[in-house]
Amino acid sequence: MPRCCGRCFNLCKEFKAFALRGNMFDLALGIIIGTAFSGVVQSLVDDIITPPLGLLIGGVDLVNLTASIPNFVYQNQPPVLIRYGRFIQKVINLLLVALALFVVVKLINKLHRLAMKAKADVEKTAVKEISEEVKILQQIRDLLSLKTVHIHQQ
Repeated sequence: MPRCCGRCFNLCKEFKAFALRGNMFDLALGIIIGTAFSGVVQSLVDDIITPPLGLLIGGVDLVNLTASIPNFVYQNQPPVLIRYGRFIQKVINLLLVALALFVVVKLINKLHRLAMKAKADVEKTAVKEISEEVKILQQIRDLLSLKTVHIHQQ
């Protein structure tokens, strides 16, 4: 077995520390949830939103909307199809994902603001409690100093 110079071992240790860091697991979880969410949004667009849109534009399946361009280069080949219906469906999909992410970010920001406000409230309460304790300690100090003065005067 070849001797390791120590660099490989350090690299392995650094990679292990990186891979086991909490952010890596959060990222993996986010990718998994994002993939599942993407499938749900795709189904929402394909199965729920585009059929009524197709009905509104004349009973056409939105995915099947195409523009045909005659093939001028190869005349014996079929015409070139531009599937703008699929493009419209993908744009709707993108807009829904963007909207959902916007709502999630807004909620996270709101929760962050609430947490920061709660933390600030706790800090204010802690400062008030400390100042009450300081007041009591000052009263005790004053009483002790009065006792000391009375003892020295006698």
